[in-house]
Amino acid sequence: MKILFIGDIVGKPGRRAVRELLPEIMFQHKIDFVIANCENAAAGFGVTRDVVEELYGDHINVLTSGNHIWDKREISEFIGDYETLLRPANFPAGSPGWGSVVRPDSSGISCGVINLMGRVFMRPIDCPFRAAEREIEKMKKYTKTIIIDMHAEATSEKEAMGWFLDDRVSAVLGTHTHVQTADESILPGGTAYITDVGMTGPFNSIIGIRKDVVIERFLTQIPNKFDVAKDDVRLQAVVIDVDGKSGKAAGIERLTVHLRD
Repeated sequence: MKILFIGDIVGKPGRRAVRELLPEIMFQHKIDFVIANCENAAAGFGVTRDVVEELYGDHINVLTSGNHIWDKREISEFIGDYETLLRPANFPAGSPGWGSVVRPDSSGISCGVINLMGRVFMRPIDCPFRAAEREIEKMKKYTKTIIIDMHAEATSEKEAMGWFLDDRVSAVLGTHTHVQTADESILPGGTAYITDVGMTGPFNSIIGIRKDVVIERFLTQIPNKFDVAKDDVRLQAVVIDVDGKSGKAAGIERLTVHLRD
């Protein structure tokens, strides 16, 4: 099974990159299943129903998220309508939506996806390690192919999750920092790992946002409106090659694809 995981989609430029680049990527790499982090897909912060529908229309099977999932107020009205629009599984009990899902790929083989969020330098929510164990236990009777989106700030917390889940899941893939790391590997137990998949959006920016407004905030410490940048749009992702019978990863490859105007 070939699984494509797309790094944090930022605003309209990121969505355009997905729409225009994804079909060729899927063809070239023989992709069976597509996962993407969408928490910045609506003007850089949060997601709307229209954006969710747009991304599903672009051949994405499962959407994950993170700390920005609640940024658009209307999310609580529709997140429950989409089992494949995930929020972190370690949000407190009673939070709307789902933290994990199992869905078939293009050939009918089931793939599980679990969304987690770190706690270091982030919200003090429930333990992502215990939540991972809970969700894996529920999921393993349906599939051995399990992909983790570990949405976290600290490299150490992401690495710890990778080693904690080695031999129990197919991949632990970091998101949130928008900076693709060069540490992709297969851990000894057969789990693919990368600290951060990267960003899909404008790279003439500061992690997707206009440089001038970010620098102004650092200089003045006065809150201002963050606007998504526009130029040098790229799609960053990883391709995971998973043995469908064992759930072990046989390979992980980083991708950076430029959108040509």
